[in-house]
Amino acid sequence: MKKGFDMAEGQGLRFFGKISASISHELKNVLAIINENAGLLQDYAFKADQGVPFETERIKVLAERMKAQIRRGDKIIKNMNWLAHSVDEPVKTVDLRDILENMITLSERLATLKGVALEIKPAANPVRITTYPFFLENIIWQCLEFAIDAGSGGKTVSIVSETAEQGARIRYFWRGEGRESPVTSFPTQHEEALLKRLNARISMDPRAGEIVLILPADITG
Repeated sequence: MKKGFDMAEGQGLRFFGKISASISHELKNVLAIINENAGLLQDYAFKADQGVPFETERIKVLAERMKAQIRRGDKIIKNMNWLAHSVDEPVKTVDLRDILENMITLSERLATLKGVALEIKPAANPVRITTYPFFLENIIWQCLEFAIDAGSGGKTVSIVSETAEQGARIRYFWRGEGRESPVTSFPTQHEEALLKRLNARISMDPRAGEIVLILPADITG
């Protein structure tokens, strides 16, 4: 039990590190774009000081671009804040839709780099379970990463949460051209450690392009 717990914790640190690194890259891109537009504003101001007329419409465009990047940066930081606070309560009742939406947002950059689009399919009803939020986010990401890597670019990975007997399930399915994934490559011992902590299991058919993560309704029950 102790070994499984340690492996799950270690996997959690790797997960947090990878997502944090991706977030920092996104924030650097935001700052780079703001800096570029600020430089253009300085150029316009310098020319104005030299008596060169300028169009106020250009200033408005630059201001809107900078405001758009500030909104983008605010959204990124809010999602990072959400992830950081997911460790505040070890056990919590959560809405799977909310968690999936946040995980999709945090994963979009990594998916885009591999030419993969992510989408959430609408659930018939809200799906709530009592679980370990941080470990759940971790295994959601591990399944999502496998689905993203399952083929080459030009693919869409869809996710939906559903009520299941004695709990819930999260279905991942992908479509598009890509290589066939080895059946034995997932889950590894790292995912197995997370599944053990969550009292969960995975059913999968990589050739058909589907993974199903099956979760109990209440981890404390």
